[in-house]
Amino acid sequence: MPSTLLRDSRALGVLAVPLVLTQLAQVALTTTDTVMMGLLGTAELAAGGLAIVIFNQLRTMGVGLVTSVGNQTAAAAARAEQHAAGGAARAEVSPAPDDVRAIVRAGLAVATLAGIAGAVLMVLIGQTLPWLGQDPAVVDLARTMLYALAPGLLPCLWFQALRQFTVGMRRPQALLRITIASVAVNAALNWVLIHGTFGLPQLGLIGVGTATSTVYLLTFLALYLSAKRDKELAPLLSLNIAKADPEAVRRLVRLGIPIAATYGSEAGFFSVTALMAGTFGPDALAAHTAVNQLVYIAFQVAVGLSHAASINVSRELALGDLDAARRIKNTALACAAAVMTIVGILYVAVPRLVLAPFLDTGSDRALAIATQLLLVTAFLQFFDCAQNIGVGLLRGLDDTRSGFRITLVGYWAVGLPASWLLAHALGLGTLGIWLGLLTGLATTAVLLLRRYAHSLARREADALPATA
Repeated sequence: MPSTLLRDSRALGVLAVPLVLTQLAQVALTTTDTVMMGLLGTAELAAGGLAIVIFNQLRTMGVGLVTSVGNQTAAAAARAEQHAAGGAARAEVSPAPDDVRAIVRAGLAVATLAGIAGAVLMVLIGQTLPWLGQDPAVVDLARTMLYALAPGLLPCLWFQALRQFTVGMRRPQALLRITIASVAVNAALNWVLIHGTFGLPQLGLIGVGTATSTVYLLTFLALYLSAKRDKELAPLLSLNIAKADPEAVRRLVRLGIPIAATYGSEAGFFSVTALMAGTFGPDALAAHTAVNQLVYIAFQVAVGLSHAASINVSRELALGDLDAARRIKNTALACAAAVMTIVGILYVAVPRLVLAPFLDTGSDRALAIATQLLLVTAFLQFFDCAQNIGVGLLRGLDDTRSGFRITLVGYWAVGLPASWLLAHALGLGTLGIWLGLLTGLATTAVLLLRRYAHSLARREADALPATA
């Protein structure tokens, strides 16, 4: 058994490690923003954190809408392989250019529509913040941050559409390099625009949003230019969304809505709890923002494992190996548990060291709240990883609707009411919110993994008569 687990872990790691590294590089952007906002002060951290939560909510749903670009591109490549000469090597076969070009155009068209709609929503949400029980000083700062972030949503989604295209073509080599470079550029721009160096105006918190929007534009341009230099990708790349095939656009939207809804359900769950934390004051919201960012960083390990497990499940099911599909679940959960145990020990053993990059603001109350929340987070992150892996496993079974339905139950029917009751009815404040988060994530994880086990059992039962 240990040898089997080790072998399966290595096989999973081949796919998961590059994905995890790319995800961590991406989250470093918001981490850099959070650190910079923390240096400005508690009110700035609370306001900027609230704005980023809203931005991430809309960005996440937009990403869900274009995620199927990768699947559609890969399918076009597979169809080309079927028509290739017998025994032709995979690398020697290219998909029909017209098919892939139509997918790219449709993906960019969907990204454009989602980016414009999301930017408008960000502005409108900024106007409604005073009605949501937030501190007036925080509202004013958050609104200006939202205005600075809104233009960045469009190039951000363009980048995601091109990212899915390169992954579907199995040529994502530039992604990690571009993402890592963007972290350094973002940090430099943050510093310059916040403090007004090199003769530029001192923008403070607005500078953080402006820097982030600028970096999203630069990363899109970098990925586009990289793809144009690639001899295999360049002939397939088209930015002419005016010629997008309406049927291809409808197909991407139809496939993307359940994914966006699932992503949005989870992101919305955390967004609402951030608003709840804001009702307890700037210190509580600052503590919530700092701890939420730590959870978000650790969560990227689950994202990489989830994607890798999903791909491996699809492969093993195509080969008819249900036992391997079961082992993939156990392997992914074991790998996640090992990483989260190490992270949890750090949270408990050296909380001040972990929080120092985010809460160096002089607010003892914010630090005390965040330290308390880390104790809950040490357990919460196990369930957070498990539920994300569960969504990926079901996606490997081509079952995306169940994931959405289960997240609705776990997050909104269980987690959110629990957060409100514990925070307000029992008077636990921000701690109650996070205990509610833990409850919702645990419920979601159990339901998703049980659904996966039942689905495999059904497939095995259906296969018995054929093998009898």
